[in-house]
Amino acid sequence: MSPSVNTLLLISLLAFPILNQGNRPVQKDPFEEKREHMVRRQIEARGVSDLAVLKAMRTVRRHLFVPPEVASKAYADHALPIGLGQTISQPYMVAYMTEVIRPTAQMKVLEIGTGSGYQAAVLAEIVREVYTIEIVPEHGVAAAARLKKLGYEQVQVKIGDGYQGWEEHAPYDAIVVTAGAETIPPPLLEQLKEGGRMVIPVGPAYRTQTLKLIEKKKGKLITKNLMPVIFVPFTRSGKN
Repeated sequence: MSPSVNTLLLISLLAFPILNQGNRPVQKDPFEEKREHMVRRQIEARGVSDLAVLKAMRTVRRHLFVPPEVASKAYADHALPIGLGQTISQPYMVAYMTEVIRPTAQMKVLEIGTGSGYQAAVLAEIVREVYTIEIVPEHGVAAAARLKKLGYEQVQVKIGDGYQGWEEHAPYDAIVVTAGAETIPPPLLEQLKEGGRMVIPVGPAYRTQTLKLIEKKKGKLITKNLMPVIFVPFTRSGKN
C-alpha cells in the first residue's frame, strides 16, 4: 500500500528542520550577533587581523565556557569569573595572544592554564594539536568534559603543575601561558621548539605584569615586551 499524503508530510517534517521564509532554520544561536559585535568592535578594531584567528573567535561559543549566571556577559569586553578564584580572559586578549604565536594548521601548541577551556578551543579551531594543563582539578575535569562534548578531540587536558610543562609531547611549536608568572619557567623554554614562540605574562601577582613574546632562534631566546596586563597568578603545586 502506498503511503498517504499525511504520512509523507510527517516523514518530511522529521527529516528536515522547519525553515522560515528565508530558508534558514527557525532556531538561531541567540548569541551570534553578540559574537559578531565582539569580533568587529573589540578585536578587529584593535588591530587583530589574522583571518584564522578572527574565524576562530567567531566560531567558538564563549557563552558555553562561562558559568550560566554570567552567560549574558560572555561577549563583553572584560574578563569574567569562572569560580575558585579563576577567570576567563578578555576576548581581545585571547585573540591577541593567539595571533602573536602565528598559528597554522600544522602546529602543536602547549597551553598553561586551561581554565574553562576557552583558549584551548580557540587554538583548536586553527592548529593540529593542543595540549593544555590545569592545576585546579575541578576546572581541569570540567574543561576536559566540555571540550570533548563540543567535539574538540585534538585537545588533551592534563591536571598538574604547568611550571613543568608537558615533556612527553615536547617540543612545541608554540606555548601560550594564561597566568602571570613571576619568572619564566625554564622547563617551558626547554620544551619550546627551535623557531617556536611563547607568549607569557610576567610580573608580580595581582599587580601590573608585562606580556612577553619569546622566540627561540638558533638556540638563543629573543624576548619582546608587548603590553602591560594583569592576569591571575601562576600557581604551583609546591613541588620543585
